[in-house]
Amino acid sequence: MPIPEDVTGEEIDKDVRQELLSLPKTLAEDVARNLVMVAKLLDEDPERAYGYSRVALRLASRVAAVREAAGFAAYAVGKYSEALAEFRAARRMTGGVELWPVMADCERGMGRPEKALAMAGEPEVQKLDRAGQVEMRLVAAGARRDMGQPDAAVVTLQGPELASNAVHPWTARLRYAYADVLLEVGREGEARDWFAKALEADQGGATDASDRLAELDGVEFTDVLEESEDVDVEEAGEAGEGDEAPEAAVPPVEGHDDVTDEVIDVNDVDGEDGAGRSEKG
Repeated sequence: MPIPEDVTGEEIDKDVRQELLSLPKTLAEDVARNLVMVAKLLDEDPERAYGYSRVALRLASRVAAVREAAGFAAYAVGKYSEALAEFRAARRMTGGVELWPVMADCERGMGRPEKALAMAGEPEVQKLDRAGQVEMRLVAAGARRDMGQPDAAVVTLQGPELASNAVHPWTARLRYAYADVLLEVGREGEARDWFAKALEADQGGATDASDRLAELDGVEFTDVLEESEDVDVEEAGEAGEGDEAPEAAVPPVEGHDDVTDEVIDVNDVDGEDGAGRSEKG
């Protein structure tokens, strides 16, 4: 696959570059450039990102960073079985637990929420950093919802991180997931409050909290550009009234009248009062 000339491979993370030192120089550069393309395209064009990941995988399948990138690219296009296999391979190579939440979410994607929920109770979760534990809560709550247990999902998402006023990269998604499941269990007033809190924390536009708030408030948006075009058409139609159209001319158009330091047992929440599938990509 073609790679723009301005992509040199030097853009990759220093830790990944360190891993590539095990490869011959020219090969390492080729792999690095493909990994850069995966990172650049993963959100805006996941299909192309997947293609570049396959190239990198063919070139250097024994490099953990390559297997991880291939996993995320497969995950982004919904190839969950393939993604899980790549994540497992990367984990075997590194011995780390960072991929545990996304591995569990792959189980959900494959229609096995029970397996994802079981993974949420494994010792690996205790080794995750705070961000990883929040991700695990999101996955576990999503699994509960997949299993038809929204009330249990509410409880799963509750914790110090949800109650905190501090804003972290994961805060908006956690609050959004909580609001969404509150709405599912019929607690609309609370859901609106949490969508508002999600919007406050969503500095990067990771959620559609503003749209959900507007929907709850009954606000309808009008496409100003489309409305302007309709007005122009109306005026053109009115101007043509009474005029005799030349033969074979087109008739005038008529006017137109839209996760925590203290890990909870996410399996021990059945029947409690109380919040989504992890956000992918």
